[in-house]
Amino acid sequence: MKELMRSNDAVLISFVDALLNDAEILHFVADAHMSILDGSIGVLPRRVLVDPERLEQARRLLRDADLGHEISVAD
Repeated sequence: MKELMRSNDAVLISFVDALLNDAEILHFVADAHMSILDGSIGVLPRRVLVDPERLEQARRLLRDADLGHEISVAD
């Protein structure tokens, strides 16, 4: 899995999750339960990981949704 994006914004993560589900792109939201460690204040970002073969398609999907600024820097 490759990182598509990371954010502290739960609503944004939920929206991206829905976009990827609708596009049938295999993905995983990592660190979703890390709030236990930070006292539920949301300082630890969640990461959206996608199948490496679909990474470019996922990036294009985010750009089309005007979320290109949220895409993690390419490795």
